[in-house]
Amino acid sequence: MGFKIPCPNCGPRDAYEFTFESEVRSRPSRDADLKTWRHYFYFRKNTCGPQEEWWYHSEGCGEWLKLKRDTKTNEVIEILEHHAHD
Repeated sequence: MGFKIPCPNCGPRDAYEFTFESEVRSRPSRDADLKTWRHYFYFRKNTCGPQEEWWYHSEGCGEWLKLKRDTKTNEVIEILEHHAHD
């Protein structure tokens, strides 16, 4: 999985410096049924193409990045959000 992620603090960095956390998903409401929660925790879309994802710059500045990445080519299309580690 050799590709670069453009960290807003550190510049373009090798993807191996980051930890993939998950595709972006909407959390169910507190009163959602068990089936909805099970689906949230255990199933992923695993899109072939553009997908929004959370990445953590674990070997760098500690920034959380929400980015759009093409899973076919590993091209990072855009950084949607970034948050400092608390």
